[in-house]
Amino acid sequence: MDYVKLINCMRCGMCLPTCPTYRETFLETASPRGRVALMRKIQEGELDQSEQLLEYLSLCLDCQACATACPCGVNAGELVAEFTCERKAGNRLGMMEDLVLRKLLPHPDRLETAMVPMRLYQRLGLQKLVRTLGVLKMFPKPLGRMEGLLPDLPDQPLRRVIQEDMPGRGEARGTIGFFLGCVMSLIFSEASRASMDLLTALGYRVVTPKNQVCCGAPHMLSGDKAGLKEAARKNVDIFGGLDLDFIVTDCGGCGAELKKYGLHLGDDSSIAFSSKVRDISQVLALHKDELKALLKPVSLKATFHDSCHIAHSQGIRREPRDLVRLIPGLEFVEMENADACCGSAGTYNIGKPEMADLILNRKLEAIRATGADVVVTGNPGCLLQLKKGLADHLPRVKTLHLTELLARSMDA
Repeated sequence: MDYVKLINCMRCGMCLPTCPTYRETFLETASPRGRVALMRKIQEGELDQSEQLLEYLSLCLDCQACATACPCGVNAGELVAEFTCERKAGNRLGMMEDLVLRKLLPHPDRLETAMVPMRLYQRLGLQKLVRTLGVLKMFPKPLGRMEGLLPDLPDQPLRRVIQEDMPGRGEARGTIGFFLGCVMSLIFSEASRASMDLLTALGYRVVTPKNQVCCGAPHMLSGDKAGLKEAARKNVDIFGGLDLDFIVTDCGGCGAELKKYGLHLGDDSSIAFSSKVRDISQVLALHKDELKALLKPVSLKATFHDSCHIAHSQGIRREPRDLVRLIPGLEFVEMENADACCGSAGTYNIGKPEMADLILNRKLEAIRATGADVVVTGNPGCLLQLKKGLADHLPRVKTLHLTELLARSMDA
């Protein structure tokens, strides 16, 4: 870890109001500057890596709101992630980590096969029966949390059924390499299908290599930097062999990680790869006039939730809102603290359920205050978290990916 990054923190406190965990606890150890101070003391040899200290650091969601607020550009979330990677370097992965990070995620076919039991669980009516009878109360709480977050799964993963090469319609705009995230393909396939339809409708040829692998974000979250670099290398090699104008993703988490490949690998090919990566909203916003001509009226009141990976990690805020406002007949209302974390943060809502629920409840109250019919966002983790929270507390409000809403307007 770069010691200079740690000593750059001036302890000014600008980060405190933006930190989800500090807002809930008012504990210095649950604040960005508190975490930076702890890591600095470890680097300086004044603190040992006790379990309690590691627990303080693990409370960080890595939402990176602190980096947005910090006048010195200190990113406590990334520093915690780096610390975790360094702490695990040289250690063997646990059995479950090895299964998920090394045996499943690098192999899309295996990952899709692993989801078949979940699909049968829903199709055979077992999910409804299990929830009605409260069977999950007899199992470990994390299992119940995971099951509760599971929405209706598509009949097939999108990777298996899409065309690898989709021609554009009308005036040719160029060629896009589409990065299809794991969760988007397995769970939110309709959103990614909508993304491809929008791009081809605007004239882009869309190429989606079916041998691409997980972006590596789960590896980074778990401190597996070797696995992250392996995934990055494979994706760079796959997309690097194509003549592309952009590499586009509709998954905020994937986009944030893909844009860091140049930093992770540090060679010319990875830097070139990252320079082409765009969130779907960035490309669609280049063609607002053409897109507006395709959209039809939709009678809805909508608000927008900023994914941390899009707003804070990538600095994208204006483009998604501009796109929502293009839809005729739609009333857009801004949400208070729209860029505050929803509590998903990868698997945080499973590993730290109490804190995740506190953070989610703040978000739900902000949504309630807007009076919106639909919450729009751009990241699968947020979609999972908000769908569950809204179903439990605000069932009249639905949540949609940005491209789903635009596609509904286009097909209205």
